[in-house]
Amino acid sequence: MTSVTITGATGRLGSFLVAELTGRGDQVTVLTRNPDKARETLGGAVEAVAWDPLTGPAPADALAGRDAVVHLAGEDIAQRWNEKVLRRIRESRELGTRNLVAGLRAAEPRPRALISASGINYYGQRPDPIDEDTGPGDDVLADICVVWEREAQEAEALGLRVVRVRTGVVLDRHGGALEKMLLPFRLGVGGPVGGGRQPMAWIHVQDVIGIYLNAIDDDRWSGAVNATAPDPVSNKEFSRALGRALHRPAFVPVPGFAVRALYGGMAKLVVEGANAIPRRTTELGYVHRHPDLDEALRSALSET
Repeated sequence: MTSVTITGATGRLGSFLVAELTGRGDQVTVLTRNPDKARETLGGAVEAVAWDPLTGPAPADALAGRDAVVHLAGEDIAQRWNEKVLRRIRESRELGTRNLVAGLRAAEPRPRALISASGINYYGQRPDPIDEDTGPGDDVLADICVVWEREAQEAEALGLRVVRVRTGVVLDRHGGALEKMLLPFRLGVGGPVGGGRQPMAWIHVQDVIGIYLNAIDDDRWSGAVNATAPDPVSNKEFSRALGRALHRPAFVPVPGFAVRALYGGMAKLVVEGANAIPRRTTELGYVHRHPDLDEALRSALSET
């Protein structure tokens, strides 16, 4: 039985991961601002411990002796941006991770591994194929990912194995970019955004969970790994595939300025992209359950 402590466990990805871990009989502790709500949401199989990532170190007792700590907590980036929102996004990742590592430092015995979330936004806008060895971009999201990962890497000095999971566009109809695309496509007015040439490094939500499970279980995993499907596509190709999955037309182009007017700075998530491939993830032996985009979209859209 594996013992795991998770932050951000009540989010969509966290709740999937908790279900997989408890389903296979692992011991799960969640760090949360609202333990009562977490127990109600996640079920009685988890231990819920109070922690606000922005106010102080994580409770050492909830970390001590664990096989792994999974750090998913952070302000949602899928919202309209302004200076205040961007400050919250950065602070939740930089200070929240710093406070988690402070808790790890005090834990005795220390956990064996820290699996920390990040994003392919680390790379900035990159049309050419890139992998985990590619350096960071120079835009606001890349900068946030850099400081996020830097704080997580501090745990290496404490003797922990640290994995930084850089996740792409997650196919989950109940959250993220796919959820926001569904309404216009179902109305028959969906289509490629901003010319449609920008890359989309997508991944099915079940494969994101699979990558986290492998990172927890396999001591060979360390450093940066891309949580993306093996074959990124252009925004135009993705739009056509989504249209096929929904049996709707997908030819109405959406100008970049219209997306920016609707979403503000968050438009970068759909107007720009990184052609990230999961080289190290594949080398470490992970086999994607949903490598084909058409099948992955059908599966994601059928998820309850």
